[in-house]
Amino acid sequence: MKTKITLLAVVLFLGFQVAHAQQNEECMTKLSIFSEYAKAKNYDAAYEPWMYVRTTCPKLHKAIYSQGEDILEHKIDKASGAEKVNFINDLVKLYKERQANFASDSPSGEFETKSCQLQYDNRDVLGLSDLELYNCFDAAFKADKENFTNPKSLYTYFSLMVDLYDAKTKTAGELFDKYDDVSEKIQTEIGNYSEKLNVIIEKEEAGTALTRKESSYQRSYESYLKAYDQVSSAVDKKLGDRANCENLIPLYEKGFEENKNNAQWLQRAAGKMSEKECTDDPMFFKLVNAYHKISPSANSAYYLGILKDKEGKTNEALSFYEQAVGLETDNFKKARLNEKIGDKLKGKGRYGSAREYYMKSLKLNPSNGRPHLRIAAMYSSSANDCGDSNFNKRAVFWLAADEAEKAGRVDPTLKSVAAQTAASYRGNAPQKQEIFQSGKSGEKISVGCWIGRTITVPKI
Repeated sequence: MKTKITLLAVVLFLGFQVAHAQQNEECMTKLSIFSEYAKAKNYDAAYEPWMYVRTTCPKLHKAIYSQGEDILEHKIDKASGAEKVNFINDLVKLYKERQANFASDSPSGEFETKSCQLQYDNRDVLGLSDLELYNCFDAAFKADKENFTNPKSLYTYFSLMVDLYDAKTKTAGELFDKYDDVSEKIQTEIGNYSEKLNVIIEKEEAGTALTRKESSYQRSYESYLKAYDQVSSAVDKKLGDRANCENLIPLYEKGFEENKNNAQWLQRAAGKMSEKECTDDPMFFKLVNAYHKISPSANSAYYLGILKDKEGKTNEALSFYEQAVGLETDNFKKARLNEKIGDKLKGKGRYGSAREYYMKSLKLNPSNGRPHLRIAAMYSSSANDCGDSNFNKRAVFWLAADEAEKAGRVDPTLKSVAAQTAASYRGNAPQKQEIFQSGKSGEKISVGCWIGRTITVPKI
């Protein structure tokens, strides 16, 4: 009896093995079929063999999910009504299946965000409310902020918060907190891609030819930086004047006692008041001092510098700004601090000192073109003061144009404005006939005052 049972078990096991092998063979065949159809963009023909592999062998290959996404997106585009809703819901389901079967290659922050964006883009046919959609993005952001990086989705997430605030579903405090969350995330991503691009720019500026792979990476990094720059501007525009002094001051006055030992709350509150030029109000002084007391940092030192500036104590202000730079350990943030200090000195007409800080900023973050444009603008505004003849004064515009062009070379977000600015400066410089009449073609001109640079007159 035992022998018969054993034999039956062996037969059943072998039968299972054969069936499993046949099933795997069928899955491999259909995987090959749907993959070829998908590559040829024949998604309708790919659908049936793809569904077989998806349901029968869900762990067979990642192409089930990457190409499956293309197949379902095609179906969604072509469908309408209930059929469209079914395909949308199936793509949402596919994202979850991918996370279940290929977890290591499917971070929730990326694929949950894709799911939310899909539902947002089809919110009318799905009948979803702003609150439901916001909660979808919010859950994805809180679960895996590191991989919530899609620029479009970061904007959608914040845009929904603003709409809910306008509908009085969210409070001003919630709105400003979410603005800080999203803005900080955008700046983190800008910092990440800037660091990667800086390596390539430094190599390029040194005169070393880039490899094909490096050139490809450069295009990719520049594309992301453009996208994040656009999103950053769009987020600020969406917030608009909702974050004005009239709204901020009473909000922070109300929350101060409860949050006076909360470093993040104090930092964000002081930062928002600084951004919106609410620094004359006593509340800013109160926030800054409380923040610096419990958490001395680069930010708190910078805000103290602003206070000293307001008091007209320029040297003390500069001392705090220097302290802020010294306390900052992140090169991208340190570069931004140096740029801000340069802006303040430029605003006071201290061009030589401003250029020093702009150059420090560029050394830390060479892919940021703004300091080049600021320096160019200072050269332009000093042309009349730093030349000893009409020709030499106007020659300063060549220097300004060269500096503006550098901004376009290193910063993908400034190519257009840098080109226009440089062309404008060149239009103010001596033209060919004037160069000929001056007899200075190819000569070097030394420019004095704070500029202290040499300009080579173009050869004609």
